[in-house]
Amino acid sequence: MIRRLEIDGVPTLLAASSGPPRAGLTFRVGSADETLARRGITHLLEHLALVRLGLADHDVNGETNALFTTFHTQAGEDDIAGFLTAVCENLHNPPVARIEVEKQILRTEWNGRGAAAVPLWRHGARDYGLSSYPEFGLPAITEADLRRWAAHWFTRQNAVLWIAGDRVPDGLRLPLPHGERRPVPKASSALPQTPAYFAGGTNAVVLDAVVRHRTAAAVFAGVLERELYRSLRQEDGLSYTATAGYESRGDGQAVVRALADALPEKQDAVLGGVVDSLATMRVGRIMENDLAAVVAQRTTILNAAEVHAARLPAVAASLLTGEPIRSVEEIRAELATVSLADLHEVAQEVAASALLMVPAGLDAQWAGFTPAPVHSEESVSGSVHRTHDGEGELVIGEEGVTLLGPESTQTVRFAATAALLVWPDGARHLIGEDAISVRIEPTLLAPQPDVVNRVDARVPVERRVEMPARPPEEIPQPPPRPNLLARSVTGLREGLSALIAWLSVVMFDVERGGKP
Repeated sequence: MIRRLEIDGVPTLLAASSGPPRAGLTFRVGSADETLARRGITHLLEHLALVRLGLADHDVNGETNALFTTFHTQAGEDDIAGFLTAVCENLHNPPVARIEVEKQILRTEWNGRGAAAVPLWRHGARDYGLSSYPEFGLPAITEADLRRWAAHWFTRQNAVLWIAGDRVPDGLRLPLPHGERRPVPKASSALPQTPAYFAGGTNAVVLDAVVRHRTAAAVFAGVLERELYRSLRQEDGLSYTATAGYESRGDGQAVVRALADALPEKQDAVLGGVVDSLATMRVGRIMENDLAAVVAQRTTILNAAEVHAARLPAVAASLLTGEPIRSVEEIRAELATVSLADLHEVAQEVAASALLMVPAGLDAQWAGFTPAPVHSEESVSGSVHRTHDGEGELVIGEEGVTLLGPESTQTVRFAATAALLVWPDGARHLIGEDAISVRIEPTLLAPQPDVVNRVDARVPVERRVEMPARPPEEIPQPPPRPNLLARSVTGLREGLSALIAWLSVVMFDVERGGKP
């Protein structure tokens, strides 16, 4: 069983474990609580809290995701107590001398990890969509920013301690300030309608859907994985990885996400296989043995001796978000009642909210998926500035900026600007909350000295992100102006050649008695 306690005002969960003691301190804060202009502040604070503990002779670590930041360790009781106490102290008194070093480490970590594009396309450049973006905010974050963030989010009321062991370690203290429990952010949407699709830059097909959080939906994800694995790998040999997962979003909704990889020459077949698998389940053609297998697997996990200790992180998350916490017995009973009709209902939810990422060059309109928007539906009115190549126009108005190209319109309104990236050479990159962006390169515009100043004056300063100077070779330059004399001579030569060729045809026709 999981016992509920309280230590220094922090809700605490305790479950017996036969293995080495382990513990974690979870806070209800993550990247979804940030803004794009300060993206990375939670991750940076997590790193700083662990700096002084990085050379411990036992397992210590931290993790930041969209909704939670967790510090965890597996060690003896004295080491657990010392670790958790030190983390709380470091969060509110971070090692200032390490700030710039940790920023560099985080930039390196991001370059090695990359990001999934799906959240950006579903949510835009805000809340849950921020996980798709680099940590743009790192350069501008100061010690004062970190202290304010810690005081707001890393508090007693916004934390849960969990311990897998026989008892609470002696001497454990959690010196955290008073605060408030912070609700999960409201999920935004950048999709006018679903089901929708977009073309990604990978060789995989990804299916993403939002459904009501419940046991039947979690079982559905397991059944979908079996269907994809059987059809794409075992039967057709199209994919190596065919998997599906389920994750609660903390607001009564959950995300079902499936992935199937493909060789370049098999991408269209894999896309068709994923669409067919979903369509099969949506019309209710779900195999009884798949349902039984998934229920049996999950029941086996619930029957494990260490199940209560294993559930501690998940129960802590539910306690922080306010979602109902069910006992093992309740979950086991719910699993036993999941039916094919329940899975059919979930499949219809998945199909209705689906977002597909397809490999570049493919589309899913044939399957009833609408293209996710890549352009803006409207433009602003204002002064017009032509590009040097004459193929585009930049419009700067009182409400925003529009870039008019031969085949697209991109508009970012100042009031809905998620971030303004600023380069010393004058370049500006406006990213809208809907993820549509406009890039301004002064070197590619006809001389307009007030363009940059007008943009800077209208975007709130807290959304401004200073970017490092670019090497000269990375600054785009206008195409070279043609040599008019050379162009005239070339044109004359081309004209003479054409005239000679025409005359040759005419003479040939005359010699044959034809009509010139």
